[in-house]
Amino acid sequence: MDKPVNNRAWFLVLPVLVVVAFSAVIPLMTVVNYSVQDTFGNNQFFWNGLGWFQDVLESDRIHAALGRQLLFSAIILAIEIPLGIFIALNMPKRGFWASLVLVLMALPLLIPWNVVGTIWQVFGRVDIGLLGHTLAAMGFDYNYVNDPLDAWATIIVMDVWHWTSLVALLCYAGLQSIPDAYYQAARIDQASRWGVFRYIELPKMQGVLLIAVLLRFMDSFMIYTEPFVVTGGGPGNATTFLSIDLVKMAIGQFDLGPAAAFSLIYFLVILLISWVFYTAMTAQRDVP
Repeated sequence: MDKPVNNRAWFLVLPVLVVVAFSAVIPLMTVVNYSVQDTFGNNQFFWNGLGWFQDVLESDRIHAALGRQLLFSAIILAIEIPLGIFIALNMPKRGFWASLVLVLMALPLLIPWNVVGTIWQVFGRVDIGLLGHTLAAMGFDYNYVNDPLDAWATIIVMDVWHWTSLVALLCYAGLQSIPDAYYQAARIDQASRWGVFRYIELPKMQGVLLIAVLLRFMDSFMIYTEPFVVTGGGPGNATTFLSIDLVKMAIGQFDLGPAAAFSLIYFLVILLISWVFYTAMTAQRDVP
């Protein structure tokens, strides 16, 4: 029996399509238009072809920002994914304490990004900040405003504090979906704790781990608000990531053509690396 087709359902999603067209597609087409044209003011545009794209791809400034961005994302993934798994494995599974821990883990995720940056900006100050004052009292020469290494350490610790909860909660949800029969069979076989994790928990968490890796990569690769509030991209250009460089180019220098080309390349790089992550992790999951 053939399934009846009701085309009236398309009218239910039409408002969503209209909103997406105005909020995403039209601005994207505007960016594409700016990326292939040049202007000398008075709203007069001249065709520039792929010139802006070539300038961006050959820019040493963009290469340096890309290197900093890739390093930051790699460090974040290397810390937050294992740490999130470890926290999820040690979280209470049932009862009052499980509910309390879940609420506490969710608290950092509820804080807006600019507020997180402001908190750590004050927290790390040597004169009034608890972290900066404590480290100075202990004899550490800590100053994230003047020392690039301290600035990097501050931003990394801030991001780990803010977003490790997301990885932990996703992994916790994956662990909660594992039937008790698996653990009972492991106890009967006298499997070690590592064996339970390696052959039961880790395979069952691969789906949520894929989501966690993709979310954390995209968020860390597009990070802007927190480092901009804390360091402003400094000291020097030590924490000037791609997003900060893009804003400086578009708003600070008002180079709309190069900024539009830069944003499109930025977008394509995120898509490409996310696709590589997804392909590699799904291929690993399909291996028997």
